[in-house]
Amino acid sequence: MTVLEIRDLQARVPGRDILRGIDLTVASGEVHAVMGPNGSGKSTLSHVLMGRQGYEVTGGSVTLDGQDLLAMTTWERAQAGLFLSMQYPIEVPGVSLVDALEAAFTASPDRDPADVRELVTAEAGRIGFETRFLSRPLNVDLSGGERKRNETLQLGVLRPRIAVLDEIDSGLDIDALRAVARRIEAATTEDNLGVLAITHYSRLLHELKPDVVHVLSGGRIVATGSPELAAELEETGYGPYGGDPDDTPAAPEL
Repeated sequence: MTVLEIRDLQARVPGRDILRGIDLTVASGEVHAVMGPNGSGKSTLSHVLMGRQGYEVTGGSVTLDGQDLLAMTTWERAQAGLFLSMQYPIEVPGVSLVDALEAAFTASPDRDPADVRELVTAEAGRIGFETRFLSRPLNVDLSGGERKRNETLQLGVLRPRIAVLDEIDSGLDIDALRAVARRIEAATTEDNLGVLAITHYSRLLHELKPDVVHVLSGGRIVATGSPELAAELEETGYGPYGGDPDDTPAAPEL
């Protein structure tokens, strides 16, 4: 079993503290949802976990199966089994999706790059991602929703141990949301994937069933509960947890 353990994590950008002591544990097969108002530190948490530059960790620890994640470079974290689906996936001109995944397989001691094309085609079919995008430069001229399907396809091919999903639901229409969420849900059983799903809204959680819901506000986890906590937030908004009283998570689209 894989365990991502975050203890008293504190981080800042120049001139401002953002994370003020995060405690969170995600194990294989579990889905943890982190919700919270704008500016609460949700994206910062994902960036710090993956080692993005520009953030200073000022306290606490993060381990992946006992290994010090914070001591690793970003590529080492990826090889250790951590995956980040970015809120705003970037374009990589000149590098196709297949090229990028073949390079990832080449860097792994137990993966064969020759398997990539077959795996990519199979994953594209599972999530309804058009095959014409597979040879295109990574994310170039893709809509926001297509980029999120692309991220999900990569997750399916790479089969990480822990996936951090930073608002993977943003930009997705109803059908795309269901396809993406159901593929990730399937990975929790097929590959024993542990998921940390960061979202501002609750609609993702109607498809990707969380085991635990956390509320992040002011750089701290201020509430933890069952999936019913997400339903409560739909009614109350984040006001009781330090957010704007009018900042109410959106109900699922019909």
